[in-house]
Amino acid sequence: MEPERFTRVLLQQGLRSLAPLRRKARQANVPVQDVPLSRLNRMARGLPHQGVVAIRAELAYKDMDRMLHHIAASPDAVKVLKPRLLVLDGIQDPRNFGALIRTAVAAGVCGIIVGARHMAPISAVVIKASAGTAMRIGIARTQDLPSALYQLKERGYYVAGSDAKGDVSVWSAPWDRPTALVVGSEGKGLSRQVTAECDCLVTIPMPGEVDSLNVSVAAAIILFAATRPVNEHSDQR
Repeated sequence: MEPERFTRVLLQQGLRSLAPLRRKARQANVPVQDVPLSRLNRMARGLPHQGVVAIRAELAYKDMDRMLHHIAASPDAVKVLKPRLLVLDGIQDPRNFGALIRTAVAAGVCGIIVGARHMAPISAVVIKASAGTAMRIGIARTQDLPSALYQLKERGYYVAGSDAKGDVSVWSAPWDRPTALVVGSEGKGLSRQVTAECDCLVTIPMPGEVDSLNVSVAAAIILFAATRPVNEHSDQR
């Protein structure tokens, strides 16, 4: 079995015999959900399931530590290479997920990290919306996104959260450094725990009558702003 290929495991409610499987799934970083027997029966479509149904992803998630090591093997390498990462906190629309992947690849992002909770799985819809770019970038999944952000900071990354109420303009943010940009869900934005781990909250000034943008559009603006030369950033301050 390849646990990195599973988006979640559904277990029948009340079956204590499934406790060892629950532990193994969580150890493998696969989300577990308890559901009624009726739901398992519908999903299994008449096939015997013994109280367990696993949902398989179209692509395998990367191991986060291995992916980060491949991008930059040490804090010194992080400092020299200045890689950019994209971190997704609860993106539930698969088309937005795919669009975010496509933008990340276009902007030179080195890797994507997603939380396990309230996150769209890597599906055929995601891959299609990414225009196939999901095959060209590593995507890692973590059960504990705040802890993952703390680890990124320990590795030397600057963690910038996208927030409409942020106090740092996208045009003046300190992008000339290793950066992990964190974007939140379509409706609620960044979770409280994730926000607490951000080094700064970046906002996009909008002089028009609209006060919010689609998450993939906002991420595109920020990621491409981060690619501008340092002197151009300085001119906007």
